[in-house]
Amino acid sequence: MHRPRIAITLGDPRGIGPEVTRAALADPELADAAEWVLVGPRALLRAGTADVPAGAWAAEDGAAAAGRVAGEAIRRATEMALAGQVDALVTAPIEKNAFRAGGWHYPGHTEMLGELAGAADVGMMMAAERTAVGGPLRVVLATTHLALRDVPAALTPELLVRQAALTDAGLRRLWGIASPRIALCAVNPHASDGGLFGDEEARVVEPALRRLARAGVNASGPVPADTVFTRAARGEFDAVVAPYHDVGMAAFKTAAFGAGVNVTLGLPFPRTSPDHGTALDIAGRGIADPSSMREAMRLALRLAERFDRPAAAD
Repeated sequence: MHRPRIAITLGDPRGIGPEVTRAALADPELADAAEWVLVGPRALLRAGTADVPAGAWAAEDGAAAAGRVAGEAIRRATEMALAGQVDALVTAPIEKNAFRAGGWHYPGHTEMLGELAGAADVGMMMAAERTAVGGPLRVVLATTHLALRDVPAALTPELLVRQAALTDAGLRRLWGIASPRIALCAVNPHASDGGLFGDEEARVVEPALRRLARAGVNASGPVPADTVFTRAARGEFDAVVAPYHDVGMAAFKTAAFGAGVNVTLGLPFPRTSPDHGTALDIAGRGIADPSSMREAMRLALRLAERFDRPAAAD
């Protein structure tokens, strides 16, 4: 039986990425399930972040140095995945200001991975196989790292169609769901109540639903945000496409914090990440919860086993 080979990038070296990785790998069952390839400053796994020599990251430009290292690890791990040297990629958190200061001009992992992999479209899915409601919850963010004031202009029928199609393909290819059921979350309260509270439902969501139906994608909506996530977790939908970051993330993290995993759709390899940030304020204190990193590693294992990728070129 093939033993997966999975790369783990250690994220911002000042954050909790190295220590939650170390804690997750202390689980013998998880550690033995794959060959885990660590990409980043390996010294960070031999000691808590607070024990790293002060000169490494504490200088005036320490944040930029940390961001540069974090981005280089992502770049290298992506090269390995594209070359078929690893079967999947798990990424520990980055700190976006440091990332940009380090010379990486991407809003986050999703956009960087998409460009490096040459993917035509990528999607950001938050996935939890168990939630406070009971069943699994998978939420795709149609728009990701945008200010709320910029969302209405960015939200178009074309964008919803692309993201719902990515969701459909990802559920089939990664989760093995033969006939995915997707809900398009409404933008306005009560799905605008027939136009009383905005027109995005009629102007954006409904045209997208018509196009998706013609393409053979089973999408429903617009479903009001105050019910759609509970309905999905109870089994009515396999995934929800949320119109903007916080409407999806607030619901998801309330239902599944610690059990959630970030999955990038549309890449030629599986990629997962824990659902938390760098937590710079507690790094090195030995109190970071590794639960989400363990879940990210477990899901990467499952997705790598299902993922049907073309053979690497000679």
